[in-house]
Amino acid sequence: MSRFYSYINTPKTILSLYTGDIPFSAFLKNFFSKEKKYGSRDRRTISSLCYYYFRTGHAIEDRDLEERILTGLFLCTTTPNEILENKKPEWNEKVTLPLAEKISVAKIDVEKIFAFNDELSKDVNAKLFNTSFLIQPKLFARVRPGKQQVVKQKLEAAQTNFEEINNTCLAFANGTKLEAILDINKEVVIQDYNSQRVGELMTATNISAPVSVWDCCAASGGKAIMAYDILRDCKLTVSDVRQTIIQNLHKRLKDAGIKDYYAFVTDLTNHKNLQSALNNKKFDFIICDAPCSGSGTWSRTPEQLLFLKKEEITRYSDLQKSICVNTIPFLKKGGYFLYITCSVFKKENEDIIHFIQDKFSLTLVKMELLKGYEIQADTMFATLFQLT
Repeated sequence: MSRFYSYINTPKTILSLYTGDIPFSAFLKNFFSKEKKYGSRDRRTISSLCYYYFRTGHAIEDRDLEERILTGLFLCTTTPNEILENKKPEWNEKVTLPLAEKISVAKIDVEKIFAFNDELSKDVNAKLFNTSFLIQPKLFARVRPGKQQVVKQKLEAAQTNFEEINNTCLAFANGTKLEAILDINKEVVIQDYNSQRVGELMTATNISAPVSVWDCCAASGGKAIMAYDILRDCKLTVSDVRQTIIQNLHKRLKDAGIKDYYAFVTDLTNHKNLQSALNNKKFDFIICDAPCSGSGTWSRTPEQLLFLKKEEITRYSDLQKSICVNTIPFLKKGGYFLYITCSVFKKENEDIIHFIQDKFSLTLVKMELLKGYEIQADTMFATLFQLT
């Protein structure tokens, strides 16, 4: 009995201490580093219970903390378990039911999981999007050119299950340790399915080689590596706001075998510094994977369901407008500007597109909401413009 008491009361303690100031994964790491009494199995169980709690979002805020944890456990798992058997045996008997039936048993209104349905982009199905938080997303990897055969051979030798989405995209169960099997960045890039689909917009261009590409919000470099693989003969420039990001990016590009590129640190909202860094250089292709709320990825970080404040949406939207105003002037005539977010909010998506259209003489080539909530992937928004 004491084990079940700990399994419920430790998550209650953790959740009461967490304030959302840092990613929950980092908070858990700090917590367990101080509490040495928990073994690996205990840490996994306690961590999972916390995440199950977050996945119910705002749907059952009127229930006590233990009830919310158990409800999350019931809805987010598919096999009988000893915690439910001890605490809610009537639910444990029904844990294998389809999710829709379990939602009815638990008596929750799934459309209350997400707090900002009135802010969603117009093509988002609110019910499906809300329901998706109760389902663990998959892990996706993009196979780099010429590596398909060796990647499959290694996965089969390691007896690792995978789903082949297309010739270059593989899906795995979340938590699969691909780094123990494959050469990450050289053979495959860990990259969400819809992040990979952004490459479809890269192929919708008709720029003659060599192509000058600027990934202005490069972050971890996934889009930069994809541009290098798709556009082939390209001169790559990458930038981001923090030196630590660029340092990590240097290592990742080196692992990917990309040597000829220019990297610099800049604040894209500071026009003067940006002008100095680029010295009036212009590009055939600008990738703007803009800083955003990340709301399309919250099934991976469900704590955000409870901690994002509504005013943050407007703050991100204002930031995105500033970045677009300062980066688009570096586009060559005939060049392309690719605006991307991993957000589901209209203010970060369609409203920014309207802003760009009002501010600049750009032709909209393609705009698409990449729905991930139906396929255990991230939801993204991508729009391709051309300066004609």
